[in-house]
Amino acid sequence: MEHYDMIIIGTGAGGGTLAHELAPTGKNILILERGPFLAREKDNWNSRAVFTQAKYTAQEIWKDKDGKNFHPGIHYYVGGNTKFYGAALFRMRPQDFGEVRHHGGISPAWPISYEQMEPYYTKAEHLYDVHGDHGEDPTEGAASADYLFPPVSHEPRIQQLSDDLEALGLHPFHLPLGIRLLEKNRPLSKCIRCSTCDGFPCLVHAKSDAEMMGVRPALEYPNVHLLTETLVTRLQTDASGRTVKMVHAQRNGLNEQYSADVVVVACGAINSAALLLGSANDKHPQGLANSSDVVGRHYMCHNNSAFMALSKNANPTVFQKTLGLNDFYFAGKEWEYPMGHIQMLGKTDGEILKGSAPKFVPKFVLDGMARHAIDFWLTSEDLPHPDNRVLVDGKGQISIHYTFNNREGHRRLVAKLKSLLNKIDIHPVLFGRSVYLNQDIPIGGTAHQVGTMRFGTDPKTSALDVHCKAHDLDNLYVVDGSFFVSSSAVNPGLTIMANAIRVADHLKKVL
Repeated sequence: MEHYDMIIIGTGAGGGTLAHELAPTGKNILILERGPFLAREKDNWNSRAVFTQAKYTAQEIWKDKDGKNFHPGIHYYVGGNTKFYGAALFRMRPQDFGEVRHHGGISPAWPISYEQMEPYYTKAEHLYDVHGDHGEDPTEGAASADYLFPPVSHEPRIQQLSDDLEALGLHPFHLPLGIRLLEKNRPLSKCIRCSTCDGFPCLVHAKSDAEMMGVRPALEYPNVHLLTETLVTRLQTDASGRTVKMVHAQRNGLNEQYSADVVVVACGAINSAALLLGSANDKHPQGLANSSDVVGRHYMCHNNSAFMALSKNANPTVFQKTLGLNDFYFAGKEWEYPMGHIQMLGKTDGEILKGSAPKFVPKFVLDGMARHAIDFWLTSEDLPHPDNRVLVDGKGQISIHYTFNNREGHRRLVAKLKSLLNKIDIHPVLFGRSVYLNQDIPIGGTAHQVGTMRFGTDPKTSALDVHCKAHDLDNLYVVDGSFFVSSSAVNPGLTIMANAIRVADHLKKVL
């Protein structure tokens, strides 16, 4: 059995970015990924295959707090969930790193500041080819460097929407997007600016996902090795309980073991917590890194809504996800508490609507609605609560006990958007697009999963230290969304990437 300098478990936003940053060190690194490389095929861009048939979604069954089964919206491939994300790569606001008072309670302060994270945000934006315009969104913090690429332009109908919102005194902005687009040199652009980006895998590898921007460049180094379809089942410590000495996995139907000086877990906030809880032993009876009893707790996934608005004018937009609005992100004149974030979604079509509409609605009606539809995604912060948690039984069955909280701000955000759209003659449709967040099983929406192993300075109230090393172990790190203390109200992807780069700087010294 070969011994490695480091093992990284998972290839998503955290693990894939970490591998990229550590590959040039020359250290012997093994990356373990439970899924395969995602197949390149026409179904990558087929709405029926991706949404209606859920062809690429993991065929797992998890349980909710009442013991009911549900299918999580999760993907196991090289690149993780970033293969299917909408690539909106936001910095958290500086205020998000401090304590924030919400209608539903307190969002706690982080153990590090925006200023400490800022240089790593810049590095992550450059690594993931983020297109944007710093300063256009008045709520964002200071940036030490510009984006390397200009913002993705609005198509005419979205530009009209932006102008209309601006005429109402608001501050719409171009979304920061991680796509490999050269608008001024389209013949050489990897991105063709199609309608199948948000929620789809990219057939032409033009999305800035963790496989393309992190894992593949790392594999160009001879010291980096990747094993796919390798499911890690347990971490074994030495007799002292202070060191992970063995990583147990299943590969090709066989049980295998691997060892390394440093072990990094990056399976996603839910699966990472399940792995550590399922690795309990005599020294760690509640699970690894869990003397504080916070592993699996404080699970957050945002208060999200996706809904469609209809305009009298047709919406021929192809690449729709280019506009955002944060005028209601903080407390203000509208309300004394934060509401949240508004952005566009990828363009809907009749097949996507079919999963949300009543069965008696004919397909041609849905196609007609889609031609006039403008699609929005709204995000409000959910708050960390110890009883919102991930559990795993002796057979590896994952359960998520989750109760929605801080909903009033989100209800007000939805109502505010509807009132704005009515003023500019766009009419909200009352049924939501449950294909993005199943309304019957809302717990299945796991795209923004964070918080199950919060980091901090006190081992009694946190699982990880400020470098994302487990307090209870000397060689175990976690670099996915588990470390979040609060969820803010923007997509966590860029913060996970930036933090992985931050942790990589620390690990270069450790290694």
